[in-house]
Amino acid sequence: MLKKKTALVLSLFGTLHLLCAQESKIYTHDNREYQQALTLYNNEQFQAAQAIFEQVQNSTKDLETEANSAYYVANAAVRLNQLGADKLMEDFVTNYPTSTKRNSAYADVAEYYFETGKYPYALKWYKKVDQSSLSRSEMDKFNFNYGYALYSSKNTTEAEKYLNKVTTSPVYGSQAKYYLGYISYEQNDYDAANQRFDQITDQKVLEEKLSYYQADLNFKLGKFEEAIALAKKQLPKADRAEKSELSKIIGESYFNLNQFDNAIPYLLEYKGVNGKWSNTDYYFLGYSYYKQGDFNNAIQQFNKIIGGTNSVSQNAYYHLAECYLELDKKPEALNAFRNASQMDFSPQIQKDAFLNYARLSYEIGNAYENAPSVLTNYLEKYPKDEHTAEIQELLVDSYITSRNFAGAMDLLEKNKSYASKATYQKVAFYRGVELFVSADYSGAINAFDKSIGSAEDPKFKARASFWKGEAEFNSNKFNEALKSYTEFQKNPHAKSTSESKDLDYNLAYTYFKLKQYTSAATSFNNYVASSTDTDKKHDAYLRLGDSYFVSSKYWPAIEAYNSALDDSGSEKDYAAFQKALSYGFVDRVATKIEELNSFVTKYPKSTLKDDVLFELANSYVRANKVDEGIRIYDKLISEYKGSTLVPQAIVRQGLVYYNSNRNEQALAKFKTVVRDYPNTQEAIQAVTTAKLIYVDLGRVNEYAEWVRGLDFVEVTDTELDNATYESADQKKLEGNTEQAIRGYEGYLKEFPKGIHALKANFNLAQLYYAKGDKDKALNFYKNVADRGASEYAEQSLTRVCEIYVGKGNYSTAIPFLEKLERTANIQQNVTFAQSNLMKGYFEQKDYNNTISYAEKVLATAKIDDRIKSDAQIMIARSAIKTNNEERAKEAYAKVLPIASGELAAEALYYDAYFKNKAQDFEASNTSVQKLAKDYSAYKEWGGKGLILMAKNFDALGDAYQATYILDSVIANFSQYPEIVASAKSEAFRIKSKEAKSNSSVNPEN
Repeated sequence: MLKKKTALVLSLFGTLHLLCAQESKIYTHDNREYQQALTLYNNEQFQAAQAIFEQVQNSTKDLETEANSAYYVANAAVRLNQLGADKLMEDFVTNYPTSTKRNSAYADVAEYYFETGKYPYALKWYKKVDQSSLSRSEMDKFNFNYGYALYSSKNTTEAEKYLNKVTTSPVYGSQAKYYLGYISYEQNDYDAANQRFDQITDQKVLEEKLSYYQADLNFKLGKFEEAIALAKKQLPKADRAEKSELSKIIGESYFNLNQFDNAIPYLLEYKGVNGKWSNTDYYFLGYSYYKQGDFNNAIQQFNKIIGGTNSVSQNAYYHLAECYLELDKKPEALNAFRNASQMDFSPQIQKDAFLNYARLSYEIGNAYENAPSVLTNYLEKYPKDEHTAEIQELLVDSYITSRNFAGAMDLLEKNKSYASKATYQKVAFYRGVELFVSADYSGAINAFDKSIGSAEDPKFKARASFWKGEAEFNSNKFNEALKSYTEFQKNPHAKSTSESKDLDYNLAYTYFKLKQYTSAATSFNNYVASSTDTDKKHDAYLRLGDSYFVSSKYWPAIEAYNSALDDSGSEKDYAAFQKALSYGFVDRVATKIEELNSFVTKYPKSTLKDDVLFELANSYVRANKVDEGIRIYDKLISEYKGSTLVPQAIVRQGLVYYNSNRNEQALAKFKTVVRDYPNTQEAIQAVTTAKLIYVDLGRVNEYAEWVRGLDFVEVTDTELDNATYESADQKKLEGNTEQAIRGYEGYLKEFPKGIHALKANFNLAQLYYAKGDKDKALNFYKNVADRGASEYAEQSLTRVCEIYVGKGNYSTAIPFLEKLERTANIQQNVTFAQSNLMKGYFEQKDYNNTISYAEKVLATAKIDDRIKSDAQIMIARSAIKTNNEERAKEAYAKVLPIASGELAAEALYYDAYFKNKAQDFEASNTSVQKLAKDYSAYKEWGGKGLILMAKNFDALGDAYQATYILDSVIANFSQYPEIVASAKSEAFRIKSKEAKSNSSVNPEN
């Protein structure tokens, strides 16, 4: 509100009259110094006058001259603002009680302070004035001045008493009525204010001041047309500040008359208070644009309304949401509807906003709370709403679209009326697939059974049967899997599903696992005849060859392996090896040797090369080419020191020498095995065969002395050893797990270094692992792995790694993983070791090794997308940690198309992050919205994404969206303190910036 009270008072009173323009003539004759001082005083040379008056006061013998001098000394002190001036005036009154100036002293000082605008000082002196000594005209002046001083000091109650005393004064009446009216105006008593203003007759007062206040009064009384007329009349005479206020009155009056096109120009002319608008000011302009259909300009005004919690804000946010919808900005509309729905100033707006918020949450996703929760909350808040059926349907679909199938199942099993049986069937199916992907095969089977049991859609029944078979296969329930695959095969709708293309392949593998090799071969043949999947077709040819091979149908096996060799698959080395072995079984030894030699040339880096060399050496020996066989054994031993076949090759060399009566050379080989590979089956065989040689040579004592030095060989009753082990083994074959465990443990207790100690340790490990007691299994697996190369070593070492990795104990797992990587013959185990070494090194913050192993994993042929995404994520995370954002950006881009679950959420966040860095703010927001819609379960990434979105909106000039999002993060992500701290910091920055132009914004809130 514009206030010019001081200027008005000064224009009324003019300058203070000279206190003593004419003194008694006695002073002109008796005291020239006094007259000189008086002249200086009247010319406002108070310092010089005061000095002379002090001399006169101290030297004159005339009492009146002395009193008058003291009076002027005190008055000069007041005007010079000297310390102790008030006391000088008090002393004058006390010391000269008979002075003619005593009665006017207090009034003079009060009037001086009044005219200089020091109203609290004036009040102090007015209170001392003896009002009974004042004349009528002096009394009017006293009452007005005292009343105005009280008004200026905010004591309006007392001010009204004195101003009311002069309402009929011809001099002060109009001014008094003006201020009495203004007091009523400030107290929002507009009728009383109007009454006072209407009584004013002074044209000057009317012209200078009243037009503005009367315009504002009419506006506040709802007389908008009168307000417009009065304000427009005042505009040409108004100064810049008053023009701003008058424009506001005109603009808001047009607004209230629904003349929005007229309102806009005047609302734009308003300059605010101290250059700042309020939330309400932005609302008026924004709503005017909204009603004109100018949604872009409406948004620019509405989104400046930050942190509002009143009916104006609720209306603004609701209409802001509608503007966003008109421009197809649904994520922005979601936030605004949510904000409006959280306020209850207008229950109808709250409900309508909540309904739209729920619909949008379903349609585009929601980063603050998952869509099912929003829809459920709506149903709970408005249980008898006309939209109930619609929201129930959206609720079910929301679980499906957000991939929250567990939630959907829970909802539908509690509220069967929410959806049809067909919908339940589909939800159960997708829940089963979800559990299957997470390797919860038991849960998956249960879900697929529910889907099949609610079969309305025959196509989904077929699909559920297929995936149930997959889950059963992965649970090693091959008979049940065969039954499920057969059910799928019988379903007439099976051929129209995507799963049908893999049926023969899956059936074939199931038969293969059941050792029904003839049926397996038939299904593999069916598959290769129709498949276009290169990798699976190649694998099918291999397994077809294996099915024939184990059935002793070697010529068909050779044909199948040849087909695999003709393909572009990655396991041609396996096919070539198996083909060579097959030639051996059809008495084509020369061809077998030729194929094996060819293999060595063609596949020099194959993981099967040690097997090939071993088989080639054996073939030479069986073909009586002993020296060539020995040479190949030597090649194997020198080139593959870590291979489990090395001790076997040395034993084979020893046996060749033994059979050739080259006993010393044989003993040397057997002793090499015993020395380098103790505790292995080969070492025990070497000791046994060496014994025969020593006996043949008649050097039994030498044998006994040698054996006594071996800690893994006991001179014991071999029959008792065998009998004890076979007893435990029999219980295992019978399926009596507990008795088998007791038997094997009893055997190891009695024969810790027995003939079968290695196998007993392995069997115990396998039995405990199958029971789920991985801690007990671990020790036995380690016993086997620590004994060096054996047929059980790789599997045991892999299990040791799996158990430590499963516990997240990478520091302990790393040495075992490194050993597995070095020694494994199976590529899957190598990949397993490398992928977990990658994760282990990342956990230890060794980012260079992390990237190195990730690259090894990615270089491996035939790895699935899950492993690829793991590797790319490790590269990306390591690059982020080492500030190599370009490498991280490249890696996350590769993760995005293949990742699922939390890795996909992480990749999407960084997709948004790098787009924000590139100032592609709209695209960044699109990525955050996808993160919110498709991966709402991963709240931490969602929270980080929201902060990015807030930064994007701030950069796009939408402060409302930015601050609302940040305030929502602060309120809803307390479980992530770092995210909340980041949101608070960003919110304070943005609000501080907006507070410079919006008086309603408090950066601290």
